[in-house]
Amino acid sequence: MAGVKALVGLSFSGAIGLTFLLLGCALEQYGVYWPLFVLFFYVLSPIPTFIGKRLSEDSDSASNACRELAYFFTTGIVVSAFGLPIVLARVNVIQWGACGLVMAGNSVIFLTILGFFVVFGGGDDFSWEQW
Repeated sequence: MAGVKALVGLSFSGAIGLTFLLLGCALEQYGVYWPLFVLFFYVLSPIPTFIGKRLSEDSDSASNACRELAYFFTTGIVVSAFGLPIVLARVNVIQWGACGLVMAGNSVIFLTILGFFVVFGGGDDFSWEQW
């Protein structure tokens, strides 16, 4: 039952993050939908970690080159997701208020993705592998 409660909590926080993102786009004073391109970063961010966990051998070493490379690519994707709204605001494509809402949405969504890996990434009987 704890897994279901965690899943419900993560889906609720994901909905809050997407609400911030959509508010940054759809409010009348902003009205520009360019920040929705961060959705690509949301989809791409867990993929290197999934691949790294699948391809790395289960050893007790402190570091694994495959996992470290996956973490590096994931970090680059996350930094790009935070950088895109700032660049769009600097060139006056979006307003700074919309940038703030998109950044708040980014924070909530990426914390939700991290929470998913923490809760379901343990490799026990209820893990992300069944999804």
